[in-house]
Amino acid sequence: MTSNDLRKISMLDWLKNDLRLPVERCEPASSDASFRRYFRITLPDQQLVVMDAPPDRENIKQFIKVAELFKLSDVQIPVIYHQNLDDGFLVLEDFGSQSFLDKVNADNANGLYGNALASLLKLQVNTGHDKAALPRYDEALLQRELGIFEDWFIEQALGLKMPTTIWDNVRCILVESALEQPVTCVHRDYHCRNLMVLGDNSMGIIDFQDAVIGPVTYDLVSLLRDCYIAWPQNQVALWASQYYQMLKQAGVIACELPQFTRWFDLMGMQRHLKAIGIFSRLNLRDGKSGYLKDIPRTLNYVMAQAQAYPELDGFHNFLQQHVLPNFPEAL
Repeated sequence: MTSNDLRKISMLDWLKNDLRLPVERCEPASSDASFRRYFRITLPDQQLVVMDAPPDRENIKQFIKVAELFKLSDVQIPVIYHQNLDDGFLVLEDFGSQSFLDKVNADNANGLYGNALASLLKLQVNTGHDKAALPRYDEALLQRELGIFEDWFIEQALGLKMPTTIWDNVRCILVESALEQPVTCVHRDYHCRNLMVLGDNSMGIIDFQDAVIGPVTYDLVSLLRDCYIAWPQNQVALWASQYYQMLKQAGVIACELPQFTRWFDLMGMQRHLKAIGIFSRLNLRDGKSGYLKDIPRTLNYVMAQAQAYPELDGFHNFLQQHVLPNFPEAL
């Protein structure tokens, strides 16, 4: 019997014997890139979701803390009905199984992205970052994340070594751009798999436990240059400029659009480099090969921005000569 089976038995014991819930069915709902699992339980009169977060692997208290913070910000997050901190179980409101990724198409994209951007604005405007007591997206964290790309993708997955002068230049440009931006609350994974489309097409936000205080463009680029779905650049630019106007009207930013666009582009590169490293790590360390198919799309974003900014020419040339031959579908 596996440890996961034992955890499921323990979870069901808690639900049925401690909480006295009349569980009729318990089925896997989803899993993610972490060590968390989710189960959908059916009761006589409703369905609920149970999070299984092993305490030695996941910080369930942080999930609860961020949930309380986001609830005050007037965004839709699942209600937490029951907690078991010792064993790492939570009983949550069920937002259903229709994610943004499942629902969005060319015909409804403007409406759904409009709703997603409206929810993001609430999060950024209503969450008082000065009082939120969340970790800071500081230089140390930015550098650690960039290191994931170099370590797990360039060196371990591809067996390459990037020239130090090229990589130092990339890290300097990206970190400097991130740190000069106005700061807001950052969900940190605000993308199509973590937004659930509810009955009125509003956005239910999940997977928010890693929230930090950081650059204003981070969640925007996570959404618009999503690792799991891509849109034409002119459409992305339109949505980004519309959100820029929303931020400006709300008094969150005071910069001009070209500056905001540069922040957006370089923040996207930082995030996409980290994501490529994480996808490689999930495969090499955790045996989760399913994320490898998302590397070409994500690498394509990196290539586009490296080509757009002359100061990144050396990095673009390195990727073109040494990395892209391994991913011809990204060309």
